[in-house]
Amino acid sequence: MPKKPGNGDDRARLMLAQEAARIMVEHGVRDFRAAKQKAAERLGMSSRGSLPRNAEVELAVSEHLQLFGGGSHASYLDEMRQTALAVMEIFEAFTPRLVGPVLSGTADENSAVNLHVFSDSPEAIALQLAELGISYGPYERRLKTHRGRGATPDTFPGYRFAHEGVTVEATVFPVDGIRQAPISPIDGKPMQRADRKNVENLIEPVSGMFIEGSKADRREPPSGGVKT
Repeated sequence: MPKKPGNGDDRARLMLAQEAARIMVEHGVRDFRAAKQKAAERLGMSSRGSLPRNAEVELAVSEHLQLFGGGSHASYLDEMRQTALAVMEIFEAFTPRLVGPVLSGTADENSAVNLHVFSDSPEAIALQLAELGISYGPYERRLKTHRGRGATPDTFPGYRFAHEGVTVEATVFPVDGIRQAPISPIDGKPMQRADRKNVENLIEPVSGMFIEGSKADRREPPSGGVKT
């Protein structure tokens, strides 16, 4: 009787990544590890083995959306990015940056628009929302700001609210936090961040597009200021 492939087998890792991606998209699971463990359970594999990396699952999510979403997903993604632009305009004074699935293109119907905003007084964000009559709820997010062994996450406040029916999550960093993006839990590199111009370019692509925090720009901005 042929032996069932183990988790370390390339084909098995691919199967796990694809199933985890399907679970994340179809069931709204946002936690990579939970999705991978659920996928291993469904496929009859051990969750104690060599599970696919988060980056492998994210790639599978992207492929799943392209395969089953097609043009409708592209249209949905544009709508999410338009919403991001509208909210970034509201938070213009706080140097907003788009991050997460809406930026990377892996957003689905369960995704929120994720923003990083910058203020040494998180209450200023709440005040801005209150002045506009927008109901919100606070949350906290734990993110690593340094790599290496022993690096521990820092806790950042945030505010969750709805804009035109879309959930928005605005995580607040100190003003100087714009100089160093937190570490992505997906690939262990500084998170990609995009300003309004970058987001506009994603909706209407142009050559030579620059995305802050990409491989070409994961460094501190020059002393003359930051790109806004």
